Amino acid sequence: MPVFGQRTLDNIMDKLTHKEVPLASVTELAVNPSYHRLDARSPEEFNVSHLPDAHYIGYKDFNSTEFNQNFPDKEATYVVYCSVGIRSGKIGKKLMDLGYTNIKNLSGGLFKWVNDGYKIVDTAGQPTQEVHAYNKFWGLLLNKGEKVYGKENQD
Repeated sequence: MPVFGQRTLDNIMDKLTHKEVPLASVTELAVNPSYHRLDARSPEEFNVSHLPDAHYIGYKDFNSTEFNQNFPDKEATYVVYCSVGIRSGKIGKKLMDLGYTNIKNLSGGLFKWVNDGYKIVDTAGQPTQEVHAYNKFWGLLLNKGEKVYGKENQD
């Protein structure tokens, strides 16, 4: 199996995420059902699997007007996630700029959630082992689940 060297989810989060968006641990999110779970990945990734009770908000297609309409409570706790936490950090910063006061970025993203043994679901809400691994490079960080790759992200 290829080795990712010194790169771990924690190292990547430390180097590549927006520091102004506080991190939420997988455990913190798992034990706080009142936290709104926001998925900042592509529709293709979300449709393979996502966290239970997650709301798709997208990344490239994120719409701040639509978000404000769907989530008017600016004081609720929102945890944004993506595969490892990079895209979600950027969306988290946008939400903070929109006046949301309790935004968190899921540390290690969906990959850490799965690696730590927590349940993910498909579009029907049924448990699944399939995880969209984004591409083979980032997929090296996913240690559990069945990796799925989109046709455009094979390399």
